[in-house]
Amino acid sequence: MRSAGRVAVLTGAGISAESGVPTFRGPGGLWRNHRPEELATPAAFARDPLLVQQWYDWRRGIVASMEPNAGHQAIAQLGAPVVTQNVDGLHQRAGSRTVLELHGSLWLARCVDCGRESCDRQTKLAEPCSACGGRLRPGVVWFGESLPADVWQEAVEIVAASEVLLVVGTSSVVYPAAGLASMARKAKIIEVNLEETPLSGAAHLALRGKAGEILPELVKE
Repeated sequence: MRSAGRVAVLTGAGISAESGVPTFRGPGGLWRNHRPEELATPAAFARDPLLVQQWYDWRRGIVASMEPNAGHQAIAQLGAPVVTQNVDGLHQRAGSRTVLELHGSLWLARCVDCGRESCDRQTKLAEPCSACGGRLRPGVVWFGESLPADVWQEAVEIVAASEVLLVVGTSSVVYPAAGLASMARKAKIIEVNLEETPLSGAAHLALRGKAGEILPELVKE
């Protein structure tokens, strides 16, 4: 890996789950009897903004206590650009310098009234905007919203130019992110995941196991 030319990394929820970050799916994914899919939408925010704000403040509190794991750290040591579907900021905390957040950042607060943005982790979304008193929303991409065009375009360019694409902890079923690997036409694709995914058959190497165990060894190669 260290001797490879252009390396790019694509990550999903699986790598952060190893740090203890909940995926909010499955039996344990409910919060106050609400499913994430019911709260992470523009319609939910329009209907009950306080409920959505409180859920995200709760999520922020959980993620703030988590630390990057050995998988995040190995990727940072690799020094490759990271395209991530995660919103938790753990790649940056591990030391990765180029991180494209396809789905935005949990730590970005955006006022829906004046447009002011801030990355102050102490800010509570349930509190009014300090600039105008308006409502705050998290700077994430909700269901039904488009990915940021500039971030997506840069991600496409990075993946398309790669010679090795490392795909870690992603189910490869959430589009458009799941389509990125198909754009790495010149690259050798290495998949690291606990289980088989739709990408596994196209990968040049599919490694089964935890990213925190596999990646430190892989980056030594």
